[in-house]
Amino acid sequence: MTKQLYIGVMSGTSLDGIDTALVEIDQGQVRLLASHQSPMPETLKQQVLAICLGQATDLVTIGQIDHQLGVLYAQAVIALLDKSGYSSEQITAIGNHGQTVYHQPQGPMPFSTQLGDANIIAAMTGIDTIADFRRKDIALGGQGAPLVPAFHHCLFHSHADSVVVLNIGGIANISVLRPNHAVVGYDTGPGNMLMDAWCHKHCHQPFDKDALFAQQGQVDQTLLTKFLSEPYLQTQAPKSTGRELFNLPWLEALLADDCLSPADVQRTLCEFSAQSIANEVRQYQQGEQPELLVCGGGAHNPLLMQRLQALLPGWQVMSTDDKGVDSDNMEAMAFAWLAYRRMHNLPSNLPEVTGASKAVSLGVMYFADK
Repeated sequence: MTKQLYIGVMSGTSLDGIDTALVEIDQGQVRLLASHQSPMPETLKQQVLAICLGQATDLVTIGQIDHQLGVLYAQAVIALLDKSGYSSEQITAIGNHGQTVYHQPQGPMPFSTQLGDANIIAAMTGIDTIADFRRKDIALGGQGAPLVPAFHHCLFHSHADSVVVLNIGGIANISVLRPNHAVVGYDTGPGNMLMDAWCHKHCHQPFDKDALFAQQGQVDQTLLTKFLSEPYLQTQAPKSTGRELFNLPWLEALLADDCLSPADVQRTLCEFSAQSIANEVRQYQQGEQPELLVCGGGAHNPLLMQRLQALLPGWQVMSTDDKGVDSDNMEAMAFAWLAYRRMHNLPSNLPEVTGASKAVSLGVMYFADK
């Protein structure tokens, strides 16, 4: 099979921007050639947040957001091509995750909704586009998430020691790669989402850069105990979650009877993310040198990284950058890889991870009609 070029597009639960990654795939091996991040307009971000938090909306608003996101994704791809020097004719396909506005994989009518019209992306870029990656897995009884563990296994599996790949976006999720074991992967709980929301409310900043706000406070054990008693954390995998559960109203309901400084709350939220992650990771220790490889925005939070290492003394905690894979572009690269799998009709979900009844090739093709 000859080398092919793919573009992955990702905007996650943190809503901090649109990540695009141009990769070369040769015999299943993936190499990042270029990347670009485009901002998410604040007005659009607030509209998406309102839907995620269950505020009343209508079909006109949904349709307009779907269109706006489609245009933004296409513009982000065009900007990446301009930056990289490649042309649309050289790209086999785009893999576009879309913006999740609601994810409800449980109950009598499970569903997951991502917006961002892939028809617009294909038309504006002239590149075949693959989207709607989650719903086929849900139709087969799965969670529709996480989908990245299969990509992590392709990159990082070890024959001797446990490797856990931890993506800390708005939500934190892990991919557990152990010798002679099936891959395990699920959402552990909050990553940056609650910290970002609290920082935005009190500091008017989108995130706590270098954890400077959190480091002004102290962990409140009573509040931390409340956080850790969230029933989702006790649920067995397969499981996935999102902003529908972990949001500012969830936090403020637990703060109702507390008189803590904003900095103490921020510090406690950081500890909550660290402990809820570490509680899951430590059960998968195997071998003499297990590794925790961190990617996503949380890899840049020095306090969170310090706490993970302190809570997991038997593990080597590092960024995926230390393994030669850009920690900021991991998920965009993953959706480029998922597009490659779809183009070749190769399975791209892991039933042992998502809970689906079988392995299938995920994603729906939107042709550019060149």
